[in-house]
Amino acid sequence: MDLSWTEDQYRLRDTIVEFARKELNEGLVERDRKSEFNLAGWKKCGEIGIPGLPIPEAYGGGDTDVMTTVHVLEGLGYGCKDNGLIFSLNAHMWSAELPILTFGNEAQRGKYLPKLCRGEFIGGNATSEPESGSDAYNMKTTALKKGDRYVLNGSKLFITNGPVADVIVVFATVNPEKGKSGVSAFLVEKGTPGLTVAKKIDKMGVRTSPMAELFFDNCEVPADNRLGREGAGMAIFSHAMEWERAFILASAVGTMQRLVETCVNYAKRRKQFGQPIGKFQLVASKIVDMKVRLETSRQLLYRVAWLKQTGQPIYMEAAMAKLYISECWVQSTQDALQIHGGYGYLTEMELEREVRDALGSKLYSGTSEIQRQIVAQFMGL
Repeated sequence: MDLSWTEDQYRLRDTIVEFARKELNEGLVERDRKSEFNLAGWKKCGEIGIPGLPIPEAYGGGDTDVMTTVHVLEGLGYGCKDNGLIFSLNAHMWSAELPILTFGNEAQRGKYLPKLCRGEFIGGNATSEPESGSDAYNMKTTALKKGDRYVLNGSKLFITNGPVADVIVVFATVNPEKGKSGVSAFLVEKGTPGLTVAKKIDKMGVRTSPMAELFFDNCEVPADNRLGREGAGMAIFSHAMEWERAFILASAVGTMQRLVETCVNYAKRRKQFGQPIGKFQLVASKIVDMKVRLETSRQLLYRVAWLKQTGQPIYMEAAMAKLYISECWVQSTQDALQIHGGYGYLTEMELEREVRDALGSKLYSGTSEIQRQIVAQFMGL
């Protein structure tokens, strides 16, 4: 496994870091307070090519390989403090763009991918329902075929980008009696009659990533907007989840690096009892633990990316990466806040927001418990 980076890869990462610092952080404290999505920042990300990184040039993307994409997203997390914006970008890429690229026909790819890559369209994925979260396939939303259209009825909950999405990959069952085999996927555009976007959902963290509940009331979708064959929903969902679980926290690794550097600088500068607090073993040990978590998370992330790039299966490895990096991220944000003491608890220091944002990573894309269950199954338990 070669983990060396070329000059071009370093240059691209450095460009994204500088861009993020300059364009994406201003006004974040106030946006977080208002739960406000940074649409202007999103458009700038589109202009520089972030949303289209893994998509082929033929569809308007950057055509970057998996390793390079992960390297760049790590840099994005290092330079950008807006974890909500990053979360929305990841949902857009892994659960909307990649399913369209892999399972869409040429007409669907040509219609949606160029706009998604440029940030002109915002993508989303609607799977979770009020009674089916971790049990994703136990969905109640139905899609009844009528001539050249499907009529959708039901509701979806916790839909990232729901209030701002232009196109959403919606999962519904065409035949509840078939269970998983009856689930299909549909591309539903904003403004489709019968689709209602409820008011956005307030959250503890990643507040700058908009979330909503969606309602489908005799929502008619052209049959041409079915993604893949009828009954292929399970394959499409599993494909998206593999990508998402493997790489949605690539940016968190960059964030952990920024937190380590912040704490080292603070521990050198802040004095108590006549010496820098970094000289105290308990403080130094916390920072060392943060560094160890950073480096082990980075190596696990890169290994999963290398496996994916070389065409090897990563379903278990994706679950391991999601589990390990999320829990490391949470602990490191808590340590960073503790090292800063009372100052870390203040909103303007921006560390309490990091804790709130990190906590969600143990829940979305499958809880830590679900990731452990997946790994256990692959171990034959």
